[in-house]
Amino acid sequence: MLRWLNKRTETARRAKELYGSVVAAARQPGFYGAIGVPDTPEGRFELIALHLYLALEGLRGTLPNAAALSQRMIEIFVEDMDDCMREMGIGDLAVPKKVKRAAAAFYERATAYQRGLTDVEAGRLAASLEHYALAGVEKQQGADRALANYVRAASSELAIVPFDAWMLSGSAAQLLDAITAMIGNTET
Repeated sequence: MLRWLNKRTETARRAKELYGSVVAAARQPGFYGAIGVPDTPEGRFELIALHLYLALEGLRGTLPNAAALSQRMIEIFVEDMDDCMREMGIGDLAVPKKVKRAAAAFYERATAYQRGLTDVEAGRLAASLEHYALAGVEKQQGADRALANYVRAASSELAIVPFDAWMLSGSAAQLLDAITAMIGNTET
């Protein structure tokens, strides 16, 4: 009789675990060091948005409850943005407007990343990543291409492996290490 409630609770628990993996992936030091994403609230937002996009794309069509799980992950993301803004001292009246802008920014980035991944022109994804994640910083030579390679490889792996398993196995860290080793070694 209460099976639907149990299923909803399980979806919420799973979404919270997956979102925790998204945040852990975004906090990997290689992004802020070798690649040069700014270690600021904006830079952290960009990497969380990028990894949330990757996690949601990996979920698409893989589980019977993928839509509910994806929806709950987005809700957790919005709740996290709300909490972060309040911790930063943003006033109660401004928080809803800023959270709405953050959610819209996520969807804007997700659309750009999707177009970049499906476009055969490899430079489109790198340009999107440079525009969002590396905006306004002195970037390392090849950082935009290295980050684009990371996203392409991660997207391919996540089509097969769930996001949290990908993180726990160390594949995300290994991929980031391999990609950051390319920075400065790329010739154009």
